[in-house]
Amino acid sequence: MKKFIFVIVSLFILGYHANAQIRFGPKAGFSSSQLSQESIQANGVNLAIKEANYGYHIGLFGRIKLSNHWYLQPEAVINSNSVDFVVTDFQDGLMNKVLTEKYRNLDLPLMLGFKLGPLRAEAGPTGHVHLASKSELGQIGGYQRHFNDFNIGYQAGFGLDLWKLMLDLRYEGNLERFGDHMSIGGQQVNFSQRPTRWVMSVGFSF
Repeated sequence: MKKFIFVIVSLFILGYHANAQIRFGPKAGFSSSQLSQESIQANGVNLAIKEANYGYHIGLFGRIKLSNHWYLQPEAVINSNSVDFVVTDFQDGLMNKVLTEKYRNLDLPLMLGFKLGPLRAEAGPTGHVHLASKSELGQIGGYQRHFNDFNIGYQAGFGLDLWKLMLDLRYEGNLERFGDHMSIGGQQVNFSQRPTRWVMSVGFSF
């Protein structure tokens, strides 16, 4: 994680000393997570994904112009989202009860982009730093959370620049399976899918 942040900071410094054209500013938006309904059994508990809720994010971006068309865009964005689960646990008296788990991450996309007029296409890796979580799943006996401090995904999408306004639509994928942070009674929760989402943002550049 430290190496990833070091790379982003180094790009800003390199761009400054190379007299590159740098734009920066705030950005914010929301995301729509794509999780299919799926049910697993763990230590006698039935845990099912009901739905992934809309999330939101806010942060900063910088754009380093490499040529007339190419640019690098490192970002640092705080992202919050949540997922609803349906739980049946006879031992703890939970019968088809809907419980919510909330997550907060620091997302660190590093996008390589191609710009033609006001239109842009971009793609690159995204680091996710776990900041905090809050879970109602603690009502399940033996439930534990053990998040990785850092994991990697990717983003790709298109953008539109209108004066100093920046509009983005990206698709994000992740390398880890959803639920890897969960265990119930010492048994690892193993959902089969990897979380994806659509990320929509508005930014303002200086």
